[in-house]
Amino acid sequence: MVTEYFTRIYNVYVHSRQQALAPESMTGLKPRLPMLQKLVRKHFPPDFNASILDLGCGHGALIHVARQMGYRDMHGVDGSPEQVEAARRLGIDGVSQGDVLEVLSKQPDGSLNCVVAFDLIEHFTKNKLIGLVDEVCRVLKPGGRWIIHTPNAESPFGNRMLFWDFTHELAFTRTSISQLLLSSGFSRVECYEDQPVIHGLKSAVRWVLWQGIRGLLRVYLAAETGDTGREAIFSQNLLCVAFK
Repeated sequence: MVTEYFTRIYNVYVHSRQQALAPESMTGLKPRLPMLQKLVRKHFPPDFNASILDLGCGHGALIHVARQMGYRDMHGVDGSPEQVEAARRLGIDGVSQGDVLEVLSKQPDGSLNCVVAFDLIEHFTKNKLIGLVDEVCRVLKPGGRWIIHTPNAESPFGNRMLFWDFTHELAFTRTSISQLLLSSGFSRVECYEDQPVIHGLKSAVRWVLWQGIRGLLRVYLAAETGDTGREAIFSQNLLCVAFK
């Protein structure tokens, strides 16, 4: 049963893997900071007083980064007690344990400026995801945004991310996620590649290598289909921002 495997895995979600999902101290967040800072800088609402809910927030890394960058009204919910305990250990407050759909159902209509779902929607079946999409659309203010990070089925390594976690149900392409959101009340959808973020020499080398690999993949597409792949997203995950 779905309930059985969800309970079994999520109760020990941080440590039921070869390397713990949450760091032991704030120092362990350092490798993720450039990517999270870029996400906040480029895609969060411009108003630092915006009301933001982070669904499936894990141990609160994004909440921590957003607060450091000036956002004052952001909190999150996660279904894993280990993730919530890790947030408490790291000193990141505003992280509560609960079911994301139940939490959303208690939010008034048009009450939030932004909802974040970072590595969350892939855990839903299609039927349950429709319910989540409808609830997020309901609670967003007009012009509000939903920021989604999820496995990218268009990537040559898309299956790696789909099957990376036993609880994953879905992967998406920029076309399929746009289809879902635009048919559910969102007015505009923007999709982005998860490219390396330059913050030093090593990351700059990675970025250059990525551009070269991306060019080769575009050549492959052009040879097979005639499509140059200009808008293709080849990274293992994709970022999507949907506007109400």
